Amino acid sequence: MAMNDSVNILNSAYLAVEYIDSFLPDNPLQQPFKNAWNYMLDNYTKFQIATWGSLIVHEVSYFLLCVPGFVFQFIPYMQKYKIQQDKPETWEKQWKCFKTLLFNHFFIQLPLICGTYYFTEYFNIPYEWEEMPKWYVLVAQCFGCAVIEDAWHYFLHRLLHHKRIYKYIHKVHHEFVSPFGMQAEYAHPLETLILGTGFFIGIVVFCNHVILLWAWVICRLMETIDVHSGYDVPLNPLHLVPFYAGARFHDFHHMNFIGNYASTFTWWDRIFGTDSQFIAYKEKEKKQQLITKK
Repeated sequence: MAMNDSVNILNSAYLAVEYIDSFLPDNPLQQPFKNAWNYMLDNYTKFQIATWGSLIVHEVSYFLLCVPGFVFQFIPYMQKYKIQQDKPETWEKQWKCFKTLLFNHFFIQLPLICGTYYFTEYFNIPYEWEEMPKWYVLVAQCFGCAVIEDAWHYFLHRLLHHKRIYKYIHKVHHEFVSPFGMQAEYAHPLETLILGTGFFIGIVVFCNHVILLWAWVICRLMETIDVHSGYDVPLNPLHLVPFYAGARFHDFHHMNFIGNYASTFTWWDRIFGTDSQFIAYKEKEKKQQLITKK
């Protein structure tokens, strides 16, 4: 009975969004995007699209999303939004991070990306424009992927902080006490595999078109680069996402090496009380601000 009620609610929500969408103006970018997509299908094989297309989407998205945080360090006005103002970025740290990233991207992640084509073939996932899901379905699927990845990340990330294994794997990621955007995927190769597995679970559950692979890559990179940015910038559109953790939440984890284990949302830390130190820290910060104002 409860299952039927849930299905009815989801169907009603889908119909409501579809009805609202019918009144929205046509997207002027839809036709150019359709032309580009069909050109890609006509000129490249599925293997090339799944492998090299996925690599290009990942690399371009990653480094483009890192640009704002990288530029902020050169803008004096933005320094008031830097969370750990006493720990500025250095060229030495950024260069070290960049070299490790290139190794992880091309020697750890690329071999995994090479399996994308076989994944799409095994599950008969379409590439055609006509079978591409509507934008609101894609948004819902990406949110579902984020919820699944967040649960995986919380428990495995917390395990990697266990005193018996921390120094062997996760300590690499914590080399930077004050994180910066490019450091988001700076990690031990084993950590890349362990925590990265959570990224693929949602794909297995929801994927009904190859576009979801790329949309979810972009969404996940946007989130992880934001929380590692080191800047708590106001009017951040990601804070419109319900229960979104944000940069200040994750920055506290890097400062203290404990608590705030989730990647995207706050609910797992709230349920298990692993955000208690962060809550106490925020309350202390508010009291200091009130004293300063007086």
